[in-house]
Amino acid sequence: MELRDIEIFLTLAEELHFGRTAERLHVSQARVSQAIGRQERRLGVALFDRTSRRVSLTPVGRRLREDLQQALDLLQAGLARAEAASLGGQTLRLGVFGHAGHELRPLVDAFLARHPGCDVLFGEINGSDPFTALRTGDHDVHVLWLPVAEPDLTVGPTVLTGGRVLAISTNHPLADRGSVSLEDLADNHVVDLGPEAPEYWVSAMVPTRTPLGRRIPRGPAARTFHEILSLITAGHCVHPLGEIAARYNNPPGIAFLPIHDAPTIQFALTWRSNNDSPVIRALAQTAADLGPISL
Repeated sequence: MELRDIEIFLTLAEELHFGRTAERLHVSQARVSQAIGRQERRLGVALFDRTSRRVSLTPVGRRLREDLQQALDLLQAGLARAEAASLGGQTLRLGVFGHAGHELRPLVDAFLARHPGCDVLFGEINGSDPFTALRTGDHDVHVLWLPVAEPDLTVGPTVLTGGRVLAISTNHPLADRGSVSLEDLADNHVVDLGPEAPEYWVSAMVPTRTPLGRRIPRGPAARTFHEILSLITAGHCVHPLGEIAARYNNPPGIAFLPIHDAPTIQFALTWRSNNDSPVIRALAQTAADLGPISL
């Protein structure tokens, strides 16, 4: 039995549904049926009882599931140990926004515990140019807010989730409020991050219109986080940011107000599709096992 057929059998044994199995494994339902039928013919016994309403394992199928699951677990453990040994001495360059590296310590610590010979170095990225350091190879992986829809980039597991705040001058009329609404953005200018950041990506953090359809004016331009803060302090604009900005920054003249009606934003690992190396896969697997960190 080929490894792919084992995976199909074990997934169907769990789902007990041909359609869900095909969807989960990203294959056709016919491929699932062919794989199971081939093994049943080879073994000369039915592995599943099928009716129009349900699919269930036969006694032989249940025993095969137990045996194959044990064998697969041993195989995967052996491959994981081999991969961990091959990663020794490698350094992963991880690009993040501002102080996000502090929040990612649980992920990094878990990764280093699994792969003690590796190291992780943080680099800073700006919202005005989120992809260049990946494409040039200066960074191996970025932690970017979603969506990321670039044909040459792979989006991995979500690692951070959180809300949004509005950075405003302490002299701004909104500064005395406990929170603000996305509708308030229509009465103010937000920063223009420039042409290097795709509009679909920027608008996920800084929308172009309010929920009621009012236009949110953009400008002046800024390229770095500190340029944004300077413009806000001077009263030229306001700007939405991830709530992590309020946790680690307390610049004079600036207040951070929660945007109470902004949807939760997700940050995911992202890397070049042609740089799908073992160390990147190991980090992605650790992130998937750990689950997203809530800010």
